Amino acid sequence: MNTTLRPADEGRQPAYQTIKAYVLERIHSGEWKEGDAIPSEEALARQFGVSRMTVNRALRDLSDEHIVSRTRGSGTYVAQRKYQSTLVEIRNIADEIAERGHAHRGELHLLERCRATEALARQFELPPRSALFHSIVVHYDNDDPIQVEDRYVNPEVAPEYMNADFRSQTPNAYLMRVAPLQGVRFAIEACMPPESIRELLRMGPHEPCLVLRRQTRSRDRVASVVAMWHPASRYQFTGGF
Repeated sequence: MNTTLRPADEGRQPAYQTIKAYVLERIHSGEWKEGDAIPSEEALARQFGVSRMTVNRALRDLSDEHIVSRTRGSGTYVAQRKYQSTLVEIRNIADEIAERGHAHRGELHLLERCRATEALARQFELPPRSALFHSIVVHYDNDDPIQVEDRYVNPEVAPEYMNADFRSQTPNAYLMRVAPLQGVRFAIEACMPPESIRELLRMGPHEPCLVLRRQTRSRDRVASVVAMWHPASRYQFTGGF
């Protein structure tokens, strides 16, 4: 198909923007899927009757926006989607997914009573072997697992945690309701996940995770300590004011 730009087209928007719109349309329509190679710079330059420099600018913009990925000597490919989470406030992941127009689903893999190890006791500011609640939930965006939530909870702050229905609400939503947030500390790191996390997130053998570790306080106590594991190829954190 020849889509050479006409003078009227050029008057409406810059040529590189037209090429960007063309690529985006085919990605959003599903014609070009994640991992598919898109036409080369040379092919797109011939198709639109422009220079390779114009095509390069369009593809460079799309690469900066994480819509395509470019590999020197190989070509340009539709990038794998990276789901976003904001660090400005504590958000319910179900709400974030709904705002993208997608369906959230949570699978409860573990809900148990346990005793605090020395490391957990320090984080909760409790004596070793104090009682804790422990849950593991996998969160899905449509059919993609994007987060393993491994959470410990102080029973003094949320005594009915073990009776909550985490099929209809997330642990975060439940805790925000019964234990009003007083303070939060968090850290983010990239690391290789253990095999159990890798399997839950359907990850390849050499793919790292982005891990958000967060401690929340309520009623002058540490309420929750959680590690949230995300596949680095499918997720990114954002922030702003």
